[in-house]
Amino acid sequence: MKSSPSPSPALRREVLRFALGLVLAALLGLPWHLSLLFMLIAACLNWLRHIYALFKLHGMMRARIMHHEDYPALYLGAMWEEVLTLIIKSWKAEERARHRLENVIERARSSISALEEAVVLIDGRSNLEWWNPSAERILGLKLSDRNQPITNFLRDPRFVEYFRQSDYKEPLHLPSHIDQRRHLQYEITRFGNNDRLLICWDVTVLHNLEAMRKDFVANVSHELRTPLTVLAGYIEAMQDQAREMPGRWSRALGQMQAQTQRMSYIVNDLLTLARLETTRARVLPSVVDVPAMIHEMRQDALVYGADKQQTIDLDIDEQLLIHGVEEDLRSAFMNLITNAIKYSPDDGHIVLGWHKNARGIWFSVQDNGIGIDPRHHTRLTERFYRVDASRSKASGGTGLGLAIVKHVLLNHQGSLHLQSTPGEGSTFSALFPGDLARYRP
Repeated sequence: MKSSPSPSPALRREVLRFALGLVLAALLGLPWHLSLLFMLIAACLNWLRHIYALFKLHGMMRARIMHHEDYPALYLGAMWEEVLTLIIKSWKAEERARHRLENVIERARSSISALEEAVVLIDGRSNLEWWNPSAERILGLKLSDRNQPITNFLRDPRFVEYFRQSDYKEPLHLPSHIDQRRHLQYEITRFGNNDRLLICWDVTVLHNLEAMRKDFVANVSHELRTPLTVLAGYIEAMQDQAREMPGRWSRALGQMQAQTQRMSYIVNDLLTLARLETTRARVLPSVVDVPAMIHEMRQDALVYGADKQQTIDLDIDEQLLIHGVEEDLRSAFMNLITNAIKYSPDDGHIVLGWHKNARGIWFSVQDNGIGIDPRHHTRLTERFYRVDASRSKASGGTGLGLAIVKHVLLNHQGSLHLQSTPGEGSTFSALFPGDLARYRP
């Protein structure tokens, strides 16, 4: 148990002085039998002395005098002098802490001001509070914009939607409202009492390089389609005469056909991905009968993985439809299903789900395959990314399937979710907004 601090010497002296004063007053009044009156007078005088000292101390506190020599020499008593000394020490410590904090803040402001990125502080009411010089150059902010809502300044509906959401995991890319030829990347972080920190980069160079890369891949893929078709046709014609050829030529033709087909799959996936990446508008032209599609895909999947003898079960709402692009949805769902078949063992078990809950519409593919280590989860939707290159080559994958899934979902305002444990299996789930749901009449 912690003991309470003992009284200071000044306080003990003050108590002793008061007691001695009362005793002396009682002795002085004893001849006249007025000891109590004299004691009361002594107590009142002592009380007035303390009131006087407290009044002077209050004046010194209001003036925030930091040194004894700065105030006229007035007798306050040992106890009040000690109190004054403690207050002055506290003030000095507070002043030193304030100076250190001001220096830290000033250094932070100087550092932020030196950044090439635009940094903007937004208060809890969504008003512009402070920004660095780069924000004036990149975003065109002016001194008159202070304390104005940021959505009055950046009025692009895509930014307004991004700003009002609660999840800022993904950055936002938009053309600059000052110069449409420039492209900016916005990132927002919450802190304090619903305050926000907005950081904006000029990513025009990266955007142009990415556009060039996409155009190059799309053009090359398109140009490869015709020669591959011709090559595949000749190989097929030659295989019709395979019986008349030596055995080594028959094996060579089989390998040529397999590699040509694999190259065709890559080209088709690249063209599909290029089309999805360049689809700006989220056009959802029709109501898609997803339950019927899932039944068809299940039959195709059983044929695709016939040699593995896997079981594919359904857990779907037969009445639930969705407003979307059927061709794209079929491509995304089939990619998830074929991945489950490839990475599940022989006699494995796969479950296809389709249902709606409070969060939205879910399409899920659950398997009992090899699972995926969590360190790979964030990169799975990158084109050509493979968790295990040797296993992927053996299974014949192109490394583009999940990138296609990602862009199909983005065009349907959806998102991809993964739950996986290495050695136990994975569940890939596509989540769509609930307002896309339709039901059979």
